[in-house]
Amino acid sequence: MADIRYFNREKEKREKGQADYQQKIRRYRLSHVYRIALVAAALIALVVLVVLQYKNHIYTSYEVINTVDMLTVNGTTSMPLGNNILTYSNDGAHCTDARGNVLWNQTYEMQNLQIATCGDVVAIGDYNGREVYILDQEKKLGEITTTMPIRSIAVAQTGRVAVAVADTRITWIYIYDPGKTDYYEIQTTMNQSGYPVAFSLSPNGELLGLSCIYVDSGVIKSRVAFYNFGQVGENKSDFYVNGYTYPDTVIPTIRFMSDGTAYALGDDRLLFYSGSQIPQVTNIHLYEEEVQGVYSNENYVGVLFRNNSTDAQHKLQVYRGSGEKVGEYLFNQDFDHLFFGQDGFTVYNEQECLVHTFGGIEKFQGGFDKAVKVMIPQGNSYRYLILTNDSLDTIQLK
Repeated sequence: MADIRYFNREKEKREKGQADYQQKIRRYRLSHVYRIALVAAALIALVVLVVLQYKNHIYTSYEVINTVDMLTVNGTTSMPLGNNILTYSNDGAHCTDARGNVLWNQTYEMQNLQIATCGDVVAIGDYNGREVYILDQEKKLGEITTTMPIRSIAVAQTGRVAVAVADTRITWIYIYDPGKTDYYEIQTTMNQSGYPVAFSLSPNGELLGLSCIYVDSGVIKSRVAFYNFGQVGENKSDFYVNGYTYPDTVIPTIRFMSDGTAYALGDDRLLFYSGSQIPQVTNIHLYEEEVQGVYSNENYVGVLFRNNSTDAQHKLQVYRGSGEKVGEYLFNQDFDHLFFGQDGFTVYNEQECLVHTFGGIEKFQGGFDKAVKVMIPQGNSYRYLILTNDSLDTIQLK
């Protein structure tokens, strides 16, 4: 009996020891998990703090982190072309990269220059002329010669170009591909479709959006039409796939933001269209105020109004490609140029600049050390490439 009782006591001791050991392991594991959780929470809090500080940080100046001597010639105009700079005049054009290297140089003789861009592709034509040059930021893609006077041009990212030419009673729109002899054609007349006032190609060149104006029983009307030069439009009459009529309004602007998104701006409305094959209207915004201008990129559209306030003379309403309104922004900065970034917009003239976020924060408002002709964002770190009269500088806000 004594041996049995001794065995049971020893067994209880072993079981208790094992239970205590298991409990110690559980406590250790829990404490280890707690430490990891605390470290993770601290890291998340630190990241959130850094992000908030980045978003709310106000820049008061900038530093020049790289500069290249480059003299701006009188009589020329410069503009962004992708991440590079396009400089043009009536005698020719050239493209320059951020290091000041000339990527290409194109000579011509034109009187009334017309410029159309899509991404890093540019088409250069002459009103009443016969030739159109198509180039990207690296090289010349092709050259188009028409038999009738050119009225306006549009270009796609692929290099496809649309050219409106005037006949006696018909305005033709020809769609060319660089290096190919065949082309598409659309005809418009005042009696049937109206007079074309604006047109745009989708980046892939498959769709054409066209705005025409005409008079019906004494009423001015606008017609927005879409044409498809792919498989969907092959069996359609004149490649026409969809259209809308708008009485008592003039629509002088139509532009594709992407292959499946376009917008049209009239004197009293902003219209959004969606569809990579047959665009359909998806959103309409009506205005009672006079529109002062429109600005866009592949993600955003901004409509500018005059603001009736001494504190802020400008009112900018910003929309996504879906037509959803991002916000309304008031500012007093005089400007010649406006461009959108990932989280806001920038306005500038030769002397000063304003960087404004969609969250309502003025990240930077200040003057330039030298007169600025062109300003191009370099990523999302508030770094910019600026062209002045005598240099090409890369600056960083600080």
